[in-house]
Amino acid sequence: MSQPTPGCPAPVEEIHWPSLIAAVSAISAVGIAIGLGLPLLSSIMENRGISSTLIGLNSAMAGVASMVAASFTTKFAHRHGVAPTMLWAVLLAAISAFGFYYITNFWLWFPLRVVFHGAITVLFILSEFWINATAPPAKRGFVLGIYGTVLSLGFLSGPLLFSILGSEGVLPFVVGAGVILLAAVPIFLARDESPVIDEKPDRHFMRYIFLVPTATAAVFIFGAVESGGLSLFTVYGTRSGFTESQAALLLTVMGIGNFIFQIPLGMLSDQIKDKRTLLTAMTVIGLIGALCLPMLVESWFLMAIILLFWGGCVSGLYTVGLSHLGSRLQGSDLAAANAAFVFSYAVGTVAGPQVIGASMDVAGNNGFAWAIAGFFGLYVALSVVRIVLNPKRS
Repeated sequence: MSQPTPGCPAPVEEIHWPSLIAAVSAISAVGIAIGLGLPLLSSIMENRGISSTLIGLNSAMAGVASMVAASFTTKFAHRHGVAPTMLWAVLLAAISAFGFYYITNFWLWFPLRVVFHGAITVLFILSEFWINATAPPAKRGFVLGIYGTVLSLGFLSGPLLFSILGSEGVLPFVVGAGVILLAAVPIFLARDESPVIDEKPDRHFMRYIFLVPTATAAVFIFGAVESGGLSLFTVYGTRSGFTESQAALLLTVMGIGNFIFQIPLGMLSDQIKDKRTLLTAMTVIGLIGALCLPMLVESWFLMAIILLFWGGCVSGLYTVGLSHLGSRLQGSDLAAANAAFVFSYAVGTVAGPQVIGASMDVAGNNGFAWAIAGFFGLYVALSVVRIVLNPKRS
């Protein structure tokens, strides 16, 4: 385990609310911006007659931007400070959000996507680092549960805002940019309390993927299952005989599970020394749930119950994985590992829909469940191997 970095504050035992509010505000902006921006931009491109292939290609730039931003965020924050870097990211994200309204040339939306989602990723990485670095070790899971709950609420609020605002005119862009800019207020007020990255990490951020593989693999699975599930579940549901509204409601139930289980799972992780066991247990539940899906398609109610708990387990991979990361590393190592964490999530969001979609093409409708079970099964195998080879390592 890394030693505390010189200049980093010693761990505290109580939650420091200004820091928590600053980090949570940043992640709220991330959640709402993504939740509002993705359907908004897709609808506008559809209305302009852009082909589905090009819409998908443009949307995929979000994952590419996240991977690029993850490579330099820690170094930039080391040089300029965590809070100033976050404030610049807020400004860039807000300006580029307006850019989508004023720039009508479709091909310019590709670099614009890179700027927007790159800035959002910087907020993602540094808010996670901030909250992980300042959370009391004994309450880290609880604090990260709050963080994850707010992120989930942001993802849920974005589509709701879109349904109210629509895609016409400048108003949805004003609201989106305004939400992002509001996050700057608590960040600015708590700027003197932001963690300091005094030293450059000893390793390139990519090496942290393999330094804490149980955490980075967990968020990869989370990204793959969440993005693939959200993208293709309505297709799976309607092909299984549910109406479009019934399938959408099942997806909402899964989102509710994602939302309500974050804090309880975070608190549970605080009571468990080796968080790998909890991560493994959640993936086993996810594996069983995925395998049960084809057997439950005749009952909407049973499917809803499974998806409620399944959604909680999927979201728990993010919260507990992040807590595991914070318990293993500190200082500049933690900042670089957070970049690797977000990078792994981005790779998962790109891989998930591709693998699940291809599986449905090859194996039929049940390929949806088999592909998701495959993701969970890979993690269970990795986790068991890690626990067997390193039984005393947390």
